Amino acid sequence: MKLATFEADGGRHVGVVEGDRVILLPEYGDMLAAIQAGIPALQSATRGAAHPLARVRLLAPIPRPPRLRDFLSFELHVRQSRANRYLFGQGSARLDPASIEIARVWYERPVYYKGNPFSVVGHEAEVHWPSYSRIIDFELEIGAVIGRGGKNLAPARALEHVFGYTVFNDFSARDEQYAEMQGQLGPAKGKDFDTGNALGPWITTADEIGDPQALEMTASVNGETWSRGNSGSMHHGFADIVAYASTEETLYPGEILGSGTVGGGCGNELGRFLKHGDVVELSVGGIGVLRNRIVAPHVREVPALPLAIL
Repeated sequence: MKLATFEADGGRHVGVVEGDRVILLPEYGDMLAAIQAGIPALQSATRGAAHPLARVRLLAPIPRPPRLRDFLSFELHVRQSRANRYLFGQGSARLDPASIEIARVWYERPVYYKGNPFSVVGHEAEVHWPSYSRIIDFELEIGAVIGRGGKNLAPARALEHVFGYTVFNDFSARDEQYAEMQGQLGPAKGKDFDTGNALGPWITTADEIGDPQALEMTASVNGETWSRGNSGSMHHGFADIVAYASTEETLYPGEILGSGTVGGGCGNELGRFLKHGDVVELSVGGIGVLRNRIVAPHVREVPALPLAIL
């Protein structure tokens, strides 16, 4: 099933997406209630009116997730991003990605940072860029949605706790991120700004996805393909990140665990960034397409690079 949160007839609803329509599930007041009910209950749930998708407003599947974490699971992304640090005044030239030294701990455990659940928006939402940033970047990711809570989960059983998957665009103010992370702490205003986390267009349930480590991932800007990848290249797979997140910490239904950016899945790796009016489309096979438009009237053109930030 594909489950969406949408606005129609003056209200917010949860429904099942089938083809070009979304069918109301009147028993569930929000997506968290639907997730807690579980897939078998949803499959037999009473169905209400059908609405054409073109006539409803899709919101983020979970407009305010109880918790949002983003992992760093793709080695190629790590290498290519660090190879391009010269774009922000850290070095004089692009490095060979193969020469980048990655800390041993990265291979040993799936590191992550906590995202801002209050800044989540959905499909077709405008992303309003913060005034302090001129370098606008997207990140092509998959979000795993926790369905059943748990603690200290074994990797072999961890995927049993995943309800489904959605597309995740972790927008990044790169100039601010590169400046502040020199302070030796995780990202802050490089990630934390209103509308900075886009999720959608809906949740595809895990039973329909099958193997989450075999999903094609594509990013395009204004109709031009910028990158392609596959979730199979995750060094730490979804089972590992779910298990790690649960270590001595209870997981709750509706939590989002981001895969991290697929190799080549952001402008930072490509040396290409966004500007006012650009439309970003992220596509993940089996899930769908998440589309957002950048609103940044102070960034009419991408600034010349390299950019000295400090």
